[in-house]
Amino acid sequence: MPITEWPASRAAWERARNSLSGGVATALRASARPHPIYFRGGAGAILTDIDGNDYHDYVLGWGPNILGHGNPRLVAAVQDQIVRGATYGSGHHLEYEVAEQLLEAFPGMERVLWSNTGTEADLAALRIVRAATGRDHFVKFGGHYHGWSDPMLVGYRPGDASMGAVESRGQLGSSADYAHTLPWGDLAALESFLASRDDIAAVFLEPVLCNSGVIEPPVGFLEGVRRICDERGLVLVFDEVITGLRIARGGAVERYGVIPDIVVLAKAVAGGLTLSALLGKARYLDLTLEGVTHAGTYNGNPLVLAAAAATLAELSAPGAFDELERLGGRLASGLREALARHGIVAAVNQVGPVVQVGLGVAAITDFDDFRRTDQEGYADLLVELLRRGVFAVPGGRWYLSTAHDEALVDDTLARVDESIAAFAAGRR
Repeated sequence: MPITEWPASRAAWERARNSLSGGVATALRASARPHPIYFRGGAGAILTDIDGNDYHDYVLGWGPNILGHGNPRLVAAVQDQIVRGATYGSGHHLEYEVAEQLLEAFPGMERVLWSNTGTEADLAALRIVRAATGRDHFVKFGGHYHGWSDPMLVGYRPGDASMGAVESRGQLGSSADYAHTLPWGDLAALESFLASRDDIAAVFLEPVLCNSGVIEPPVGFLEGVRRICDERGLVLVFDEVITGLRIARGGAVERYGVIPDIVVLAKAVAGGLTLSALLGKARYLDLTLEGVTHAGTYNGNPLVLAAAAATLAELSAPGAFDELERLGGRLASGLREALARHGIVAAVNQVGPVVQVGLGVAAITDFDDFRRTDQEGYADLLVELLRRGVFAVPGGRWYLSTAHDEALVDDTLARVDESIAAFAAGRR
């Protein structure tokens, strides 16, 4: 039977609002319908809430839990390390051993800088490219997310405002003077913009636009951006916070064969623990030895790097990414079929174990398509899914982990069919 109420979660939320803004740890969760759900734990691909309900988990912590919950290898690695200390404030073998593994996985990279979050790592990348080029401005693309910092939060969710407007109260308006937002996939627009500029330091992009539609790059686009950057002396930065260690062991660099100057990693790199990294050419990352400040008390601490080592070991198993690709395709196909069966106009995109559902549009091929999707309708569908034990991300994205298997995906699709039927009935 569908879940009709979550009394323990509601009580927890009411209590939490007395101490946490909105009763949540990140403001986006405050708008969750019917209210935020509180969990007590997870195992594999299953989460259990404090009311005792189990869910097939396609949120996976908003992406980091690439191995699912409680992976034995990861748990053992963290337990082994914590008894010997969480952080030392000095060097240890995991710093370079895990760095060596990442450099082996990502072609063309020569150095690693450890950080803690994707936002932090993107800021470090911006500082480095400005120092390397002596230029202050940079290009990004509409719908691409590079963290919530003042310099980067431009052109991500512009709403009715200009694509180049800042997006948060309290954000410096001058941020939009330096971040220049262009349409994703349009090489001509990039070349036209750069033709009259000599102050651009870098191009930042998600090589797969995962934050706004799970859109693969148009054929030749990444190669074209690489060429343009080379011709004009710009630094090319791939933000692989989502795609790194997810769509291939070497992320989009491996999958598409285009080598940027800097790669930003986070989310999956430590299997759920807080870790980010910059990978890049030595001539850029070694600027941190020449006056470019890169600091952080927790950078490269042994606890998170023990988790990263375990995560890399698990993802190095033969066929791991083939299976993630196969399951992602199975989920995407099943979602398309269920939506069509109930007469719902929708698009479903998939790259590896990342799937996007967009209601109200027949295809999502660019950011404009994504902006036309029916987000209110999808929020209603999420509630029907939640009532039937399926936990998915607002906005349409679904993540799979190595803990998901065919039986679980097929059971999920049966629950999806019921959920869409209820959703469709509610719209009539």
